[in-house]
Amino acid sequence: MRQNDERITVRHFSLRNYFVIFMLILFFAGSYAGVYFLQWKSGKDLYIALSMVAYLVVISGFATFLFGFMRIQAYEKPIVVLQNAIKKVAEGDYSVRLSPLRKDGKVDEIEAMIMDFNYMVEELESVEMLKNDFVSNVSHELKTPLSVIKSSTDLILGDSLSKSEERLYIQKISHSVGKLTTVIENILELSKLENAKRPPILQKVNVSESISESVLLYDGILDEKNLTVNIQLDSSLIVNADAALLGTVWNNLLSNAVKFTPEGGRIDIVLNKNNEWAEVMLKDNGCGMDVQTCRHLFEKFYQADSSRGTKGNGLGLAMVKRIMELLEGEIEVESQLGKGSLFTVRLKISS
Repeated sequence: MRQNDERITVRHFSLRNYFVIFMLILFFAGSYAGVYFLQWKSGKDLYIALSMVAYLVVISGFATFLFGFMRIQAYEKPIVVLQNAIKKVAEGDYSVRLSPLRKDGKVDEIEAMIMDFNYMVEELESVEMLKNDFVSNVSHELKTPLSVIKSSTDLILGDSLSKSEERLYIQKISHSVGKLTTVIENILELSKLENAKRPPILQKVNVSESISESVLLYDGILDEKNLTVNIQLDSSLIVNADAALLGTVWNNLLSNAVKFTPEGGRIDIVLNKNNEWAEVMLKDNGCGMDVQTCRHLFEKFYQADSSRGTKGNGLGLAMVKRIMELLEGEIEVESQLGKGSLFTVRLKISS
C-alpha cells in the first residue's frame, strides 16, 4: 500500500510516461495492421507471413530497448547512486550526502528517499560524535578520581605523612571513590532502564510531596550558593508512578538547576493542573543553552560545551527522558543563552 508523503509533489513514473508508452504501442500495432492489409491484397501468403515475423521481431526489439532505457533512467540509476552511498556509510563514512536528481525542483518518491537518506546520515553522524564524546568524557571521569586514589595511596604507603595528613588523603580517596561509584551506578541504571530490566513499580504518588522531599536534599548546597527557591505546589495532585524513579527525575533536574545557576540566583518550581495532566515547571536564571544543546540534551552521554561550567557525565537527563517514557509522561525544555532554562514535566493525573 502506498503511504502518503506530503513532501511528494510529482510521481517518479507519471501518467505522461504511461501515455507515451501507450501511444508507441498503438503506433506499432497500427503499422502492423497496415502492412498486413497491404500484403493481403496481393495474395502472397508466404511473403505476408515472413513480413509479419520480421516486423514482430523489430517491434519486440524496440520495445525491449525502450523499456530497458526507461528502467535504467527511472530506477537503476538512482538505485546505484543510493547503493554506492549506503556502502560508504556502512564503511564508516558519515559525511556522504546525496544531491537531488531532478532538475525541476519537484519531489518524487526517489527524491523523498534521498532526503530521508541524508537525514539518516546526519543522525548517524551525530550518534557517532556522541559515542566518541562519551568515550572521551567517561575516560576523563574515571581517570581523574583513579589518579587521585593512586597518588594518595602512594603517599600514605610512603610512611612520610603525619596522622592529620593521612586523614586528609584518605578523605580524598573516599571522595574519588564516591565519584567513581556515581558514574558506574548511572551507567548501570540507564542500561537497566533502556533494556526494561527495571520496570516501574506503579503506585499512587503525591507529586507535591515527591518534589518537596527532593528539594530538602539540596538544602545545604542551596544555602552554600545562596540560591532562592520559590515553590508553588498544588498538594492535591496524585499520579500513578514509581516513587523512586520520580525522585530520580526531580533530583536530576534540581541538580542541573543548582549546578548552572550562579550564586545568588533563583530557582522556581511550580506544580499545577493542566487538563488531565499534573504539570511541573522548573525554571532557573542560570547560563541557559543554545538551540543545538536543547536538541540533543536528552541523548545519552551528550554534554554541552565547557562554557557551561561544571561538567557531569551526560547520563542524568538521558535517564530522565527514559523514565518519563516508562511512566507515559512528557518532558520539554526551553532555554536561551544567558537567560536560564525551563523544564516542563507532565504526568497523567490518577483517576
